[in-house]
Amino acid sequence: MASSPHPYRTQPAATTRMPPGIPFIVGNEAAERFSFYGMKTILVVFMTQYLFSATGQPDFMTETESREWMHLFVASAYLFPLLGGIVADAFLGKYLTILLLSLVYCVGHLCLALMDLPGPLLEATLSPRGWLLAGLALIAIGSGGIKPCVSAHVGDQFGQSNKHLLEKVFGWFYFAINFGSFFSTLLTPWLLQKAGAGWAFGVPGILMAVATLVFWLGRHRFVHVPPRGLTYFRETFSPEGLGAIGRLIPLYLLVAVFWSLFDQSGGAWVQQAARMDRRFLGIEWLESQIQAVNPLLVLLFIPLFGFVIYPAVGRLLDFTPLRRILVGFALATAAFAISAYAERLIDAEAVRQAVAQTGQAAERAGADAARWPSVGWQLLAYLVITAAEVLVSITCLEFSYTQAPPQMKSLVMSLYLLSISLGNLFTAAVNMATRDAAGNSTLTGERYYWFFAGCMAVATVLMVPVLAWYRPREYLQREAEEAVT
Repeated sequence: MASSPHPYRTQPAATTRMPPGIPFIVGNEAAERFSFYGMKTILVVFMTQYLFSATGQPDFMTETESREWMHLFVASAYLFPLLGGIVADAFLGKYLTILLLSLVYCVGHLCLALMDLPGPLLEATLSPRGWLLAGLALIAIGSGGIKPCVSAHVGDQFGQSNKHLLEKVFGWFYFAINFGSFFSTLLTPWLLQKAGAGWAFGVPGILMAVATLVFWLGRHRFVHVPPRGLTYFRETFSPEGLGAIGRLIPLYLLVAVFWSLFDQSGGAWVQQAARMDRRFLGIEWLESQIQAVNPLLVLLFIPLFGFVIYPAVGRLLDFTPLRRILVGFALATAAFAISAYAERLIDAEAVRQAVAQTGQAAERAGADAARWPSVGWQLLAYLVITAAEVLVSITCLEFSYTQAPPQMKSLVMSLYLLSISLGNLFTAAVNMATRDAAGNSTLTGERYYWFFAGCMAVATVLMVPVLAWYRPREYLQREAEEAVT
């Protein structure tokens, strides 16, 4: 019998069992997300409090400038999935694309760690801002390029016989994302404060190297769907391909508004937490560590929603993916309304302290003045927006995969990820458009949060006709002709 031209299995087996490559993909995702969220968690704090020039002089950014940089970086990281998806589906295949871009990703982390070089070496190479820009650019290319490939690679391991396990595996996949994110969100702010930028950015780089190794170790366990070559472009621009994309675009444009709100947990919410009483569970938390509550809640919510809430709601109505997304939108609006109220309390306390310093009021002046408002208000907002995330993000991952024709799985996943990019570009644009001559936003206080809550409310209303209009069509990979086991 002639040997196969492909050294690896190219179709999923006809089995009801879990595919053997899944543990390697999930392990890779946990380590990779540790690296990404570890550096993203401290980015705003680093730029506003730890960024120095090569000569050791402060080179800090304003709060508005740091938010712009952070959201432009995230937007870039979720723009490059378009390139990665096309390269994977048409030319290299998902496995090789992931492996090569993971190495680019590792170099990006190295550049960030080099910002902590001794002054003479920095003067002889790039400035800290230069290393920062180079590192963020390479991480955006690497992380962005692999994102649609990894999630599509998960789905490629399944066929019709075990498709009932797909929802569970995407839950595990998202669990791995937040498992890595939780620990990195706690660790890297502490490393930045105690050991400096070199270690704080270097440890996530080490975890990215581990992620690359784990993925390589699973190469013989994976289904490797071959690239389509130039045929890919003819299939993508066929009526079927364009129809699939056209049906999803209105949904993704609305999902972009959700990500505009959600990703501010790494920017505006960090800066809000810095002005709150952060004593919780007997510990004084760093402002950037408060973000750790999000992945922790996701780890709790995934089984809660999967085993309790979805079955309970399903007994009352058909809780379709689009209905889940609609509920998630409404919850995201509520989360930013909570943040707006918390900001009102912060502003009121700032006025009260200013008055107290003149001697006209001293009821709660002194050491106790900084104890209000409690960060518990922000924790409540995290509780609500994390529930929204589970309803929107996990649902969109699985829904996007099943709605994409087999030849364009990575491309459709990249279009979904592009919604994250558009959301962050919108946030950055709002900050740029409202920046004054001193580099500060004129959209201040609770007005900032009510603006985004209003945008999300509009998206929620517009989601209703999309839900009524969309007709799902499911596509999965063809199975190898084997007996079902």
